[in-house]
Amino acid sequence: MLLTGWSGRCATCAFRSPTAATFARHGIEKIRLTGGEPLVRRNLERLIEMLAAIPGIDLTLTTNGSLLAKKAQALKAAGLKRITVSLDSLDDAVFMKMNDVDFPVARVLDGIAAAAAAGLTPIKINMVVKRGVNDASILPMARHFRGSGHILRFIEYMDVGHTNGWRMDDVVTARQIIAMIDAEAPLEPVDPNYRGEVAERWRYRDGSGEVGVIASVTQAFCRDCTRARLSTEGRLYTCLFATAGHEFKPLLRGGASDAEIGLAIDEIWRGRGDRYSEIRTEATVPLQKIEMSYIGG
Repeated sequence: MLLTGWSGRCATCAFRSPTAATFARHGIEKIRLTGGEPLVRRNLERLIEMLAAIPGIDLTLTTNGSLLAKKAQALKAAGLKRITVSLDSLDDAVFMKMNDVDFPVARVLDGIAAAAAAGLTPIKINMVVKRGVNDASILPMARHFRGSGHILRFIEYMDVGHTNGWRMDDVVTARQIIAMIDAEAPLEPVDPNYRGEVAERWRYRDGSGEVGVIASVTQAFCRDCTRARLSTEGRLYTCLFATAGHEFKPLLRGGASDAEIGLAIDEIWRGRGDRYSEIRTEATVPLQKIEMSYIGG
């Protein structure tokens, strides 16, 4: 079971060590710090130290890579185990169009190299694919990371939040992506690492590496979802496409015991009925969903 959350300015409130430990006692095995961009948070290393001290937790982080070259060694020293980097193209113009950022791809690649040198491995590279924008970058990205030891994962363009102007026509399907790569470098399927793994795994038949596809749009995995998301405002979300969260701040600020927090976790998780990716239609797309910058990926 995975708990993700934005590590912005209030993350210590949301992810304080005793609360995270309570989640761990109720089945959480992995904590991922996400964004927004977690590396801009002050004293992030201290937060990582606190979370890394929880027994049995696999602690990971997702970043846009802009500050990773500077921080990789300190993150590893603080107890971070692995890292995922978002990179949607190797072409600067396409990359900036996809992400509306003001730094070049070279900075991200430098960050990936620094993370590898620091031992934050295996490194996963996440590429969101949008038709007509960066779909021509699929093969260049596959070629670049093949044989690198890093795992490139292609993500179908999703209607996260309600402001990205999503249309089904913009989606390049996972099947199309795999077929495109397979035509150049033959692939074969790989068994998932665990039930509920969101990425479908493929490896090059010549042994030169692995790629993955995350197909939330065309191959919904709601039934096996094991992810919860805790925001900086202290709300727990049980779906990436949630329209509302469950208030945890009163418990955290009100001095609730671990037993009381644990009971709330159990009640929320047992009562969840999220099926957005299964029921997605043109009618569901305009729903006022929580933006990903609040609850992570």
